[in-house]
Amino acid sequence: MTSATTRRDPGELQASLPAGTVIVASTGAGPFEQIMLDGRHTLQADEPVSAGGGDGGPGPYELLLMALGSCTSMTINLYAARKKWPVEQVVVRLQHSRVHAEDCVDCESPKSMIDRIDKSVELIGSLDEAQRARLLQIADQCPVHRTLTSKIDIRTTPYI
Repeated sequence: MTSATTRRDPGELQASLPAGTVIVASTGAGPFEQIMLDGRHTLQADEPVSAGGGDGGPGPYELLLMALGSCTSMTINLYAARKKWPVEQVVVRLQHSRVHAEDCVDCESPKSMIDRIDKSVELIGSLDEAQRARLLQIADQCPVHRTLTSKIDIRTTPYI
């Protein structure tokens, strides 16, 4: 077991990753700065200066939106390629917000808020209206979208 007072080297963490595993660790460079490792790639995350961070990378919700946007674009491109439809580019714009639940009885309560992700998809290419409509349906079938809209069971355990 690793001592709670010994900082782990990112190279050591990266080398020990089984396939399909991600490690996120604080860097110590700022109150929120994180290094994210997947065995092949290294990314940084942070909070913006306005939230007390150093803005050394995207924040957690920005990373979540990036995951959804990239998966949406990849799914649309894959489907269009299979159909041999002329998609030149897919541009996905996303925004996260907290909004009041519709028909909320007690809109003053923080529990009446829900997370909302607004996603707009721009399809560039010589597509007819039926193709565009179908690709927008396919956008909601990407694996990340399905994960985010399903029941998720997250279990937190101590590392041994």
